Amino acid sequence: MNCNIAVIKGDGIGPEVVTEAMKVLDAVGKKFGHTFNYEQLLMGGCSIDKYGDPLTDETVAIAKSKDAVLLGSIGGNTQTSPWYKLPPNKRPEAGLLKIRKELGLFANLRPAYLYPELKEACPLKESVAERGFDMMIMRELTGGLYFGERYTKEIDGVMTAVDTLTYNENEIRRIAVKGFDIAVKRRKKVTLVDKANVLDSSRLWRKVTEEVAKDYPEVEYETMLVDNAAMQLVKDPAQFDVMLTENMFGDILSDEASMITGSIGMLSSASLNETKFGLYEPSGGSAPDIAGQNIANPIATILSAAMMLRYTFDLDKEADAIENAVKKVLEEGYRTIDIAKPGEPQVKCDEMGSLIAERI
Repeated sequence: MNCNIAVIKGDGIGPEVVTEAMKVLDAVGKKFGHTFNYEQLLMGGCSIDKYGDPLTDETVAIAKSKDAVLLGSIGGNTQTSPWYKLPPNKRPEAGLLKIRKELGLFANLRPAYLYPELKEACPLKESVAERGFDMMIMRELTGGLYFGERYTKEIDGVMTAVDTLTYNENEIRRIAVKGFDIAVKRRKKVTLVDKANVLDSSRLWRKVTEEVAKDYPEVEYETMLVDNAAMQLVKDPAQFDVMLTENMFGDILSDEASMITGSIGMLSSASLNETKFGLYEPSGGSAPDIAGQNIANPIATILSAAMMLRYTFDLDKEADAIENAVKKVLEEGYRTIDIAKPGEPQVKCDEMGSLIAERI
């Protein structure tokens, strides 16, 4: 199979971890007889430096012409980087919001799985970590507060900021259907996370999702307020299968879920539209403090590439090969600095990529 992929390495550790994911993809291609054709594009701070824009229309057009996008992290240090002296619509993260909107990427899939070999890296108490967990956070990605009308202005002599949270029933229904479809292939449970005791938008989420749930009688369905969900994630994460939620809640909860896996460097991510097209990226940030040191953990990006094979190209066997290679490397005791115990041998970013590629 010929797979045409737009590669956006991004900023910070992005180029390092994406390079390792490409290395692993090439190993898959060699073993299974596929060709991965890459076209490298700019987005985020590097695009600002070259074009004065975090995401150009030309870049969007090229990305749309490909089968999928493999993305590193974007952005820099918000305190010191000149990028954050620019207007909000010209900052690196504006490019991320724009590409999600332009590509229609409304469904964000963030799996959180605790590898048995990393139980000691899990910050939760041993009795909780021993149970393990395997969840999929389904985050709506193109609506809500991040895309609503916003402004800051002086009202009656007082500076006032307004952000608008808006959802319509169609936006909710399409992500709910995705969530239930994925639950059918997993452990058949969906937990809707909302704030229906306060927000009208959450009450609409609950109404629409309850309607969708009726079409999936085999799936257990429950609702949970977001503050309780945040507590339950650290108290008993094993209870969750598919967590379905809106944009901002999903943003926060998925990062919380990533840290209980032992490191945010372990959490992959897929963002899908209504076709097979998807954007695949690690859930962590650009980590500018460690950029260029070859110590970043590339596993999240490598696992994101595996998700790309599974969800865009329907190459389940090849995706399994990557996931099994990651498991094998961890079983053999190899660790990057973020998941290594005190005194445990550590490997560099590029070494981890090579180890995984060799085990495909």
